[in-house]
Amino acid sequence: MATAAAPTHCKVILAGTIAKGLLAEVADGLAKLGQKPRLVGLLANGDPAAQMYADWSAKTCRENGFDFDLKIIAKEDIEEAILAANTDPAVQGIIVYYPIFPRPSQQDSYIQQLVSLKKDVEGLTHTYVFNMYQNIRFLDAPNNTQKSILPCTPLAVVKVLEYLQIYNSILPYGNRLFGKTITVINRSEVVGRPLAALLANDGAKVYSVDLDGVQLFTRGQGIKKRHHEVHDQDPSFTLKDCLPISDVVISGVPGSSYKVDTSLIRDGAVCINFSSEKNFDGPAVKEKASIYVPAIGKVTIAVLLRNLLRLVQNHKAEEAAKTLKTEEDVSLNPYFRAWLEWRNGGYYFPAAHDTENSKPYFRSPSFPSITLTSPSSPFSPPSVFSYENLDVPEVD
Repeated sequence: MATAAAPTHCKVILAGTIAKGLLAEVADGLAKLGQKPRLVGLLANGDPAAQMYADWSAKTCRENGFDFDLKIIAKEDIEEAILAANTDPAVQGIIVYYPIFPRPSQQDSYIQQLVSLKKDVEGLTHTYVFNMYQNIRFLDAPNNTQKSILPCTPLAVVKVLEYLQIYNSILPYGNRLFGKTITVINRSEVVGRPLAALLANDGAKVYSVDLDGVQLFTRGQGIKKRHHEVHDQDPSFTLKDCLPISDVVISGVPGSSYKVDTSLIRDGAVCINFSSEKNFDGPAVKEKASIYVPAIGKVTIAVLLRNLLRLVQNHKAEEAAKTLKTEEDVSLNPYFRAWLEWRNGGYYFPAAHDTENSKPYFRSPSFPSITLTSPSSPFSPPSVFSYENLDVPEVD
């Protein structure tokens, strides 16, 4: 007779459940947008995992109203492919699958900076990276209409924590992890370090752990600093010291043999795995954790679409701001204001007559030094003449 499984108080949350809310948000934004954004994926590394991620991205894009175009190219052609996509008006977003060139080459870093800021769906260009670490949330302060793009996987973890209500919605936006201690096992430049920075910028005390040791990311006592600072910990302070004091443990070690020591995890902790490998022993972690998220892949792809939507929204906001700025500049221009008086009627009178070209002149009582010839549009400026002492009688 089979023995019944021991009851567990751990709640397992699947990525698909969390992604549904994000995709609903994306669908709402897409409906308001009134267009079908196109994402181009550039695969130049022959990595099966990257190919699988691209396939998932394509499927999710098409299921949610986006176009996805995967281009498989030689790594020698990646630069040209990015530059072509940058200038293609039919492309709204670009994703490049890394790594392309073997370490310690810095060529991947160079490739990241080639992607246009307006199409960088991964948030890897310098402006976005700078904003992320400096805790700058908008591209156009103080107007704050264009949000800065954050890297997909770190942001996906943030969205998981929001879903799990680890973020305290009672606290002000930007401080909602205050009082939380979090351990992140991974300090890669692509995921681990940005994730630690995001969590610390939101108020958490974050222990960032890798083979080189432990670093503390924090905004200081009382989270009084505007953005996080990083402090190296004493070499004697290791992962075994971080785990027992952490409310949340997040692991992303790529090795299949790596497992977090479950015995060190505090009772009731939240455990999240963002590695493609299983960093937690499933049965064991369920005996200690209150919530366990075994993978986040579907959330990452939902965030990818959210970032793409945001790029398009940012572009529209930028164009609207340019139009507004142009109108503001023109409206302050006396030539425009004189033209406006003429257009509205009743304020202009013939000022003179160009006998050579047989064109009437018009003059504004508000701007007596400005004379226009046949004004039609301030955006297609008429000929403008300024005569300070042109003696022309008014006409009733």
